[in-house]
Amino acid sequence: MNRKTLTFQIEAGDAGTRLDRCLSRLIPGESRSFLQRLIRDGLVKADGVALEVPRYPVRAGMSIAVELPEEESPEPAAEPFEFPILYEDDVMLVIDKPAGVVVHPAAGNPTGTVVNALLGRYPQLAEQLACTTSRPGIVHRLDKDTSGCLAVAKTANAQFKLSTAFAGRETRKTYLAITRGVPIRRSGELSTLIGRHPVSRQKMAVVERNGKLAITRYRVEYTGMLDGVEIGVLAVRILTGRTHQIRVHLASLGVPVLGDAVYGGARTAVAGVERQLLHAWKLCVPHPATGTPMEFTAPPPEDIRRILERIGVKTLREPADFP
Repeated sequence: MNRKTLTFQIEAGDAGTRLDRCLSRLIPGESRSFLQRLIRDGLVKADGVALEVPRYPVRAGMSIAVELPEEESPEPAAEPFEFPILYEDDVMLVIDKPAGVVVHPAAGNPTGTVVNALLGRYPQLAEQLACTTSRPGIVHRLDKDTSGCLAVAKTANAQFKLSTAFAGRETRKTYLAITRGVPIRRSGELSTLIGRHPVSRQKMAVVERNGKLAITRYRVEYTGMLDGVEIGVLAVRILTGRTHQIRVHLASLGVPVLGDAVYGGARTAVAGVERQLLHAWKLCVPHPATGTPMEFTAPPPEDIRRILERIGVKTLREPADFP
């Protein structure tokens, strides 16, 4: 297998950080588990010496070389860019991602992704951000069937800064969720561990051990009736970014996201709803060049607006900040 080598100089601010955590910031397109495998396989070196312990504390001035296996699959193809743009400048972009679109190429989704469209609009992105393999510009993710605000980096420095902001919880993400049922408490916070479901390994679940901390805050904005079923309109803020976090937490409250057959079963099905009604409503991030807080809001898409109209919500007020 062909490999390419990336080299980095450790800055003073990263001194003492675990090697795997430091690399996850420097190479934001790769998962922590993948980087840990590279470390254990002897593919991460300092001054020619392999560092085989992921928790190794890095030192300021250390020169790190990382050998990345190059994927055998072809590079993502450039495709037409057709996404609504919420904001753009020289270093970053925020789009309103439609439901049904995957963020980056993966098995089963080699084309039609946000990355493919980015390469169509910015041909230089692949070369400028080559260290991120199949994920140039990507600094956070949304599920395929979740719509809304998605921030994208246009330079390597912006990708590093934005990825660090998301990893360090310097961002605020507020979602709009339409639920089957209404929580007993009109607002609240869930703080649990989330990990793989003990039986259905493709699903996530609230677990008592061997999971990662997940913190979700919610507030009921509206309620209504749909075909004899009580429906909730919730603003949801996540303080962590676990896989399927909102869907798992709301289902654990007994109010699954409408249309979410995975975590809510057939009872969440509604005629005309073809996906879980979850929307990345509002995003606040520090600008990667200036550090100035930037806020973006994506209007609810048509399928959510139809449900809101059916339950009597004529006007949806802007999401207020959570504490």
